[in-house]
Amino acid sequence: MVTRVGAAAVTVEGRTVGEIGPGLLALVGVGHDDDAGRARLLARKIHELRIFPGDDSTVSAADLGLPVLVVSQFTLYADTRKGRRPSWSEAAPGEVAEPLVDEVVAELRRRGATVATGVFGARMQVSSVNDGPMTLLLEV
Repeated sequence: MVTRVGAAAVTVEGRTVGEIGPGLLALVGVGHDDDAGRARLLARKIHELRIFPGDDSTVSAADLGLPVLVVSQFTLYADTRKGRRPSWSEAAPGEVAEPLVDEVVAELRRRGATVATGVFGARMQVSSVNDGPMTLLLEV
């Protein structure tokens, strides 16, 4: 999921570990079928997604040189179809997911993006000032 933000930050145990001004907040969930190729494709899509107003059309974070805050979020894979207790059985386990979230971050940086991050597996407090609001679910 990607959100256009005026600002966003992640705090862990009272300490800000990542923050950006205007740019994108990317909440990244990893499923069992994901791999490094999909992670790189997702990073490209995040960076090139044309959702910012430009002079004559919409432009991307890449076009504007805007930063991205990447936060791992396994809860995006919650299955709530039955009962009242979500199941996260579709989310990849941490030892599989963490390197793929790291690959999204690495690919964004290879593409020239300034990237801030949360802490994988930590209890994080994420704050954001949505711009628009503009929030999209990305699937690759």
